[in-house]
Amino acid sequence: MPVWLGESRWRQSPAALYLSLPLRGLRATPDNIFCTERYLKVSIPPYLFEAILYAPIDDTNSTAKIGNGVIFFTLYKKEVAMWDSLTLVNASKEELQYIRENAVLQAHEKAKEEAEAKKVTKQEHRKYALEATMKLEEAERKRIEALKEKERQKVTEELELWRKQQKDAEKQRVQKEEELHQEVEQLKEKKKEKNNETRIPNEGTSKSRLKHPKGHGSCSIFSDNLKEEQLPAPRSAATIEVNFTARVFPTALRESRVAEEEEWLCKQAEARRTLSADLSELEDLKEEEKNPDWLKDKGNKMFATGNYLAAVNAYNLAVQLNNQLPLLYLNRAACHLKLRNLHKAIEDSSKVSRIMKQLSRLILKIKL
Repeated sequence: MPVWLGESRWRQSPAALYLSLPLRGLRATPDNIFCTERYLKVSIPPYLFEAILYAPIDDTNSTAKIGNGVIFFTLYKKEVAMWDSLTLVNASKEELQYIRENAVLQAHEKAKEEAEAKKVTKQEHRKYALEATMKLEEAERKRIEALKEKERQKVTEELELWRKQQKDAEKQRVQKEEELHQEVEQLKEKKKEKNNETRIPNEGTSKSRLKHPKGHGSCSIFSDNLKEEQLPAPRSAATIEVNFTARVFPTALRESRVAEEEEWLCKQAEARRTLSADLSELEDLKEEEKNPDWLKDKGNKMFATGNYLAAVNAYNLAVQLNNQLPLLYLNRAACHLKLRNLHKAIEDSSKVSRIMKQLSRLILKIKL
């Protein structure tokens, strides 16, 4: 195999060594270069350059630039000194072979260490991503709980205010009834007093009053009093209860189609029974995790962070809880498309089309 020995040029300083190697029209890549502390090799078939260096170098910081038909090496020495030559002179074959083998072993050890370091770094990145995801989920859960608590307090305050208003209204009503009753009693007392005043014990006058003249326009005090006493008492207040027919649908009973509605309700009950039978595996989930909207939002966040498998799992649970939401199938189809699961993406898209057709037929049927 031809070698580059006479064509290579090198120069040095106390801290570094500079080596240029012509390519002879060949194409070189970093994979063609192998360098360790004491061994440098450039293999571009059919050419080969091999050098057992005079002293150790810092192979980590040393560089090699490929361009303009030349490979230019910048090799930094481990010890600041001037070398007598580029390669080791007057070395035996056994020593050269040992240096080669030791260079290969060092390269293997270094590659193994780098692989372990990459593995550890990857694990740390995964751990950090998992912790970040858990923190985001915890923060979202706390935010939702805070919103729920705020809404609960608001509803409680409104309920207390309504109860207070009802109590005040009841007190006012009772007070008005008492005042009305007192007014009625006062009127009765006044009427009794008037009656007592008109009924003075006088026989002469009483006899003359008993014989009232007959004729048009005749009247007596007793007849007026009797009329006043025969007036009915004021009506007492009462509460009338109004009962309405229980309706599942918003339309009135006279405008509904009872047979079709009963059929729809039976189908819904059967679907709920089937769903409860299929969701036995979801009994360990929390209450908020059994909400399809909450699972959809979680899947959207996982999709935004690039965790498509976790997003698919969230959408799967949401579909098990409610399989009539087209948006769940659309989002899951997008995840399958990112994961290159083209058949599953097509199945979810077809499911969306079927659901939309069923909804359009149902809407048209309701309108008719």
